[in-house]
Amino acid sequence: MKEYATVLLFAIPFFIVLIAIEFLIGRAKGVQTYRGFDTISSLSSGMTNTLKEVLGLSIVIISYRWIYDHVALYEVEAKWWIYVICFIGLDFAGYWAHRFEHVINIFWNRHIVHHSSEEFNLACALRQPISNVVALFTFLLLPTALLGVPPKVIAVIAPLHLFAQFWYHTRLINKLGFLEHIIVTPSHHRVHHAINDVYLDKNYGQIFIVWDKWFGTFQEELSEVTPVYGVKRAVKTWNPILINYQHLWLLIKDAFRTQRWKDKLQIWFKPTGWRPEDVAKKYPVESIADPFSYEKFQTPSGPVLSIWAWLQLTINLLLMLHMMYIIADITIYQLFQYGLFLFVSIYGYTALMDQSKQAIVAEIIKMGIVISIIYMQGTWFGIAAFVIISYTLISVLSSCYFLLFQKNHI
Repeated sequence: MKEYATVLLFAIPFFIVLIAIEFLIGRAKGVQTYRGFDTISSLSSGMTNTLKEVLGLSIVIISYRWIYDHVALYEVEAKWWIYVICFIGLDFAGYWAHRFEHVINIFWNRHIVHHSSEEFNLACALRQPISNVVALFTFLLLPTALLGVPPKVIAVIAPLHLFAQFWYHTRLINKLGFLEHIIVTPSHHRVHHAINDVYLDKNYGQIFIVWDKWFGTFQEELSEVTPVYGVKRAVKTWNPILINYQHLWLLIKDAFRTQRWKDKLQIWFKPTGWRPEDVAKKYPVESIADPFSYEKFQTPSGPVLSIWAWLQLTINLLLMLHMMYIIADITIYQLFQYGLFLFVSIYGYTALMDQSKQAIVAEIIKMGIVISIIYMQGTWFGIAAFVIISYTLISVLSSCYFLLFQKNHI
């Protein structure tokens, strides 16, 4: 956790700078690449995923080391060509894991948050899940284990492979000539994020596009079909924590409501979007039939609320960076206290963006967490108690103000 947090202390500011550059270039070109609340939701989603990883909230059923120890046919040194094999092996596994997440009902819940933005920009690349708490697809690395790729090589290449998927989430880069035949480009990935019928469930590749071409899932971006972004069942919320579990909650309700026991079991492993016939008739769910006639989700966002939402994002991002900076100096128990505070805080201000009174409840809980921690420690992890208490009090009062007194005038 400590090593990962150290890497993120440098990576997060780098990502934010690139997002700012994309925004400025878009403005200069007259292309609207960002909307305020959508961007805040994307960055907040990235924060929740970061917190989950830093806190180690993942369960590994079968680790790569276990597979390596039991099936490796060779024992090789970590030379440069082993890193190349590892990168290719990770990308091959990533293709299939990505494909499974799109085409199997239960696995879509692990991935929906990444597609939930109705914009396509570098910020949406940071929409990563917190619902994938169980590592299910490690077995896909069986080929690299058979070839004897050491676990320490995987540990080096995996974060590089992940970060290399950031740059192509943009509308500002057109097709890239011969590279379109080899790697995943912005054009390929615009197709992947689109909900147009011709583009749906295509281009699963993460770094190399050749997997899609080999396995029949490739689709070129068509000049006559402008991609429309989002998901077929629009999430209609800015709250990344709710987005992470929307699909799962629908599956649970459908499994409970359907009369046939067969449907109660098979709903989890049917193609994504499948629902039992009796439930679909009685409890219809809105789905986007014509992407071009769909109006993007929006909530009232007057200038004062917008400024407050951006301020909340900034404060919580700085607090998260502070948590990672002091991670070596606090206990695991204190780390989880800090993490809980940030999760509740993110829930609170994104619920406020939704115009939901859950925001008030979340802010009250957040204040309770702060008071209890300061009571036990006498300070807020090195920050003056007065400062953090003042912030949480203002958060509670602001949510009450916007939701109870100014809701019709935001």
